Amino acid sequence: MNIGLFTDTYFPQVSGVATSIKTLRNELEREGHSVYIFTTTDPHVDKDAFEPNTFRFPSVPFISFTDRRIAVRGLFHAYQVARDLDLDIVHTQTEFSMGYIGKFVAKNLKIPCIHTYHTMYQDYLHYILNGKLLRPYHVKQAMRAYLHHMDGVIAPSERVVATLQGYGIKAPMRIIPTGIDISQYEQPVKVNCRKKLGISATAPVLLSLSRVAYEKNIQEVVAIFPQILVQQPDAQLVIVGDGPAKDSLMQQAQQLGIAEHVIFTGEVPNEHVAAYYHMADLFVSASHSESQGLTYVEAMASGLKSVAAASPYTLELLDDPAIGTTFENQAEMVHQILTYLAHPHSYSDPGPRQRKLYAISATHFGEQVVRFYQDTRSDYAQRHPDSADFSD
Repeated sequence: MNIGLFTDTYFPQVSGVATSIKTLRNELEREGHSVYIFTTTDPHVDKDAFEPNTFRFPSVPFISFTDRRIAVRGLFHAYQVARDLDLDIVHTQTEFSMGYIGKFVAKNLKIPCIHTYHTMYQDYLHYILNGKLLRPYHVKQAMRAYLHHMDGVIAPSERVVATLQGYGIKAPMRIIPTGIDISQYEQPVKVNCRKKLGISATAPVLLSLSRVAYEKNIQEVVAIFPQILVQQPDAQLVIVGDGPAKDSLMQQAQQLGIAEHVIFTGEVPNEHVAAYYHMADLFVSASHSESQGLTYVEAMASGLKSVAAASPYTLELLDDPAIGTTFENQAEMVHQILTYLAHPHSYSDPGPRQRKLYAISATHFGEQVVRFYQDTRSDYAQRHPDSADFSD
């Protein structure tokens, strides 16, 4: 198949969405499909840079998310490019500019269009005029408008399906969690992060790795860390990533008197992420905003157990103490963390992790998406008998 992925977010931008798209592209190409990325320009990419099968359209920074982009031109150019490429299917990865361009392209080429719903927008409304402009109702209306006439929707988790069904979305949906390239997390790392950060080889290390944003609720992990230090006085909390909450978290650590035990690395190169998982003793997250927790999956692939806030997604993923566990409140979070740190060699049964690894692998992810493409194209051909030939 010739597949067009339409996205406002792509490398070199750092995000779970960009990683998901790159993983999908790699797997689809590995299976012999031709994949074309339709995305926005990026100030970190030279306009004359050669990017095979990648087409960038003029864009500006998105309001309140200045590291994200919105295309401002390119509707008919994208159609012309897609027509010349003889696309078989359009797969949008955003509900904004490039998403609507993708829908336009699919409609005019008379080919199916499917969408992956990555972001639970109701958790991010505070970024727009401090939450005074948009309400959950506006999200519902916007998603109903965007997903109207969509031929299929990929939902990374049950939570996403429930949310979209609550919005009244009628498009066929399929749960396909984003997979990861397990091999890059299982292989020996080349960077000694403990040495780089000045942490001793024996100090217990808790890891937070994400965009450092308020909805990630990292402040709750910092808040309970003094209680961890009472039992584990050498412990370190390493916060990997950058974002708008960083200064506030640094100030919080200072006020709690634990600044020397909390390390902020800032954003790290994607190729070094695995090294930080391997450095740590435990991955900790109090986020309630995840539609799919790629960081939990990456931690699992690295052999690192997770302690995470309870949600439909984490309760399903972390269903065995050999993989990780969940908490409902701060007291439970403290208890779970201390239990793992005090008994590092307990809960070491490899079976549960191995069973999960295939389900979260990039290979399985790619296979499921291709199957959904094939089913969607078949359904589309039945509903549009005058459309293009859909034989593979």
